[in-house]
Amino acid sequence: MKHGGPAFPCHPGVDNPMYDGMTLRDYFAAKAMQSFIQDYVYDNSDVIAARAYTLADAMLKAREE
Repeated sequence: MKHGGPAFPCHPGVDNPMYDGMTLRDYFAAKAMQSFIQDYVYDNSDVIAARAYTLADAMLKAREE
């Protein structure tokens, strides 16, 4: 599965070339996780993470269509 590339790409020659930044998939998952934490109560952090990445994957797929 593609990760969507970097969410915040670095500028060549300006930013640290050793730092790639977070992927777009990670960014989407983080945003989804914020919503899940705000709106729902989960006893298991693994459930939150799994659902966040499931939604992030769906968002990346929708971008390809």
